[in-house]
Parts: sequence; structure tokens; C-alpha cells
Amino acid sequence: MPTSSTYMKKKILFILHYPPPVHGAAMVGKFIKESDFINSAFDCTYINLGTSTNLGDIGKSGLGKIKSVFKIQWEVYKALKKIKPDLCYMTLTANGAGFYKDVLIVKVLKFFNTKIIYHFHNKGFKQSVTNGLNRFLHRFALRHTKSILLSQHLYPDIRYYVKKDQIYVCPNGIPSSAPVSNSKQKVAPTLKVLYLSNMMVEKGVWILLEACKILKLRSVNFQCDFVGDWFGINEDEFQSKVTEYGLSTEVLAHGKKYGADKIDFFENASVFVFPTFYRNECFPLVLLEAMDYALPVISTPEGGIADIVSEGETGFLVPQKDALALADKLEFLSTQPLLSQEMGRAGKIRFDTLFTLVKFEKNLCNILEKESFS
Repeated sequence: MPTSSTYMKKKILFILHYPPPVHGAAMVGKFIKESDFINSAFDCTYINLGTSTNLGDIGKSGLGKIKSVFKIQWEVYKALKKIKPDLCYMTLTANGAGFYKDVLIVKVLKFFNTKIIYHFHNKGFKQSVTNGLNRFLHRFALRHTKSILLSQHLYPDIRYYVKKDQIYVCPNGIPSSAPVSNSKQKVAPTLKVLYLSNMMVEKGVWILLEACKILKLRSVNFQCDFVGDWFGINEDEFQSKVTEYGLSTEVLAHGKKYGADKIDFFENASVFVFPTFYRNECFPLVLLEAMDYALPVISTPEGGIADIVSEGETGFLVPQKDALALADKLEFLSTQPLLSQEMGRAGKIRFDTLFTLVKFEKNLCNILEKESFS
């Protein structure tokens, strides 16, 4: 990378999300904003693109949000006038109300002829191709820009608008929080299954619960912990289903957990399960967390997950909404504890090689360097 002794630092305007609320794109935005590596490489200015303060607010409209959008527009206008950035990095929302909000920001950037690179943490371009207005706005937003995708598997979502030579692939990365000595040498007599995400239908909560019902019918010795905020599924509804399935001693819901409380669940689990069919799922950070803790992962081939989980080596990818296939894999791991541990160790190696925060920072820096100096 060119040093500041040779070149003036390039100016980059970052328009991105950071918490609150806490979600994948916001966490990555926080990592970027606090990155010593990125902030020392470039002259960085940051503007928060978020207009929601909690997850339930995302995608909704209202007078307060409209005011927030105009405020962001004004902040962007002032930043462009003052710093005249060499490049603007923006986490553009792909569809819905968020996209209509973001395109107003894009209009300001294009008015100033700003060089733009988008970083996509969601999807939705493909599903809107048949909508004339969305198609027009997507073409407007993406014309003469570059894009960063989290996985090569996400390219079909934007292929209608963006040529393949106009994209970069930069997988997410997270800071490691697992103890260095975490090797899970002990073989537990009980298969300890962990689900950690929002308690949403689309994240596969009912699918996993159905798989647990099958495991009990097969007399598999297991415990399943559900950890996450109630979001679309309420606690009474969940407990009623647990009772109906006769799983009161095997299945526990703990609500949302943070910090040391969350770490305890990772350290005590023997397998991590995330049977998502959420249409905006791209590159779930929670899978990286599970691999950091040397857990084998069972998930689905949604979004870029196939680039995270190495099938048969670090875990398994099962068909979406298929509780039987999920139960089969869980039962298999319950009979193969040593293989399960080996998968977890392989996942940890894969995490350390590909998905650390340092790796992400270096990959993103290389992309921004290439674009800002070109």
C-alpha cells in the first residue's frame, strides 16, 4: 500500500450503518469506523446511514424517518462540499423502503460526480427487476459504480445491473473472542445444540424445533438452547409449541444474551444450527462466531453461506425448511462425537484463515486503495 510519505492520503467518505440497532451490516460498519488499519491508510469521514433505533423499526416509514433522511442528505452535501472525497463507500440497501431512502443520498453523490463503491449486506435487486420504477432507480443508482459483494454466490442478485468485472468479493470478518486454548477436547454424553439469532420464523426456529421433535422420537440424547430476541415469534407461542411437542426437558429458550452470557453458550455447545430461509440472508456473522469457537455448523445454502461452511468438512448444508434432513445430520453428529470435534477444529482453522477482522480489514483496504488511486 502506498504510504503517506509518498502520497497524500486519499479522502474517503464512508456512508454506512453502525449500531444501534445491532445487525450484521451495522456491526461491520462499527468495525470499519473503529479500524486503526483503515483510518491510518485513508483520510476518513463517517456519516451514519441508519434511520432506525431498533430492529422492529427497520423497513418502516414515518415522519421521523423522513426527517432523518433529509438530515443525512444535508450531512452528505456538506461533507462533499468540504472534503471533496476521492471515493465514497456506501452500504446501499438493495430494496424496499430502505432503498428509496438511500437513493436520495445517491442522488446527492451523483450530483457532485462522486466516485462510488457500494458494499452490499443484503439482497433484493433480482426480485425487483419486473418492477418498472425499481428497475429504473436501480439502474440510476448502479450506473458507473463499483460493488463489493460478501460472496461470489451473491452475484446473481445484481447481475442484471452490474457486470462481473465491476464487482469485488470481500467476505465479512469478526474479531476473535474464543479462548486460544478452546479445542473442545471433552466428548459430552449429550449432544448440545445451539441456535443463536433473532427468534424469527424465517431464521428457521420452527424447523429446528420440528427437528428436535424427531430427535426425541428417535431417542437421541440432546439438549437444544435457543438464544435470541423475540422477533416475529413470541415467547408464549414458542413455549406452547415446546409443550405440544413434549420437549420441555430438552429445549430451553433464553432470550437475548450479550457478552460473557453469550460466550457461555458457545463454549458449552457441541454443534451450532442455523436453518435459515430468510430471503435477505447474505453472510451471517453468527456462523463466523460459531466457527471461532470450534463448533461444527449446520445451516442452509442461503445467500453466501456456502462460502462459509465447507460441506462435509466444517459442517453440513441442509435443504431449507427440511426438518427431517436437519434431524438426520444432528443424529449423525450425536453418533460421531470425534468427527464432530474434527469438523469444529477444521472450522476454527477456516475462520482463522479467512474470516478474522484483520483479514477483512486488509481485503477492504486493498479494494479501497485500488479504487481511490485509480
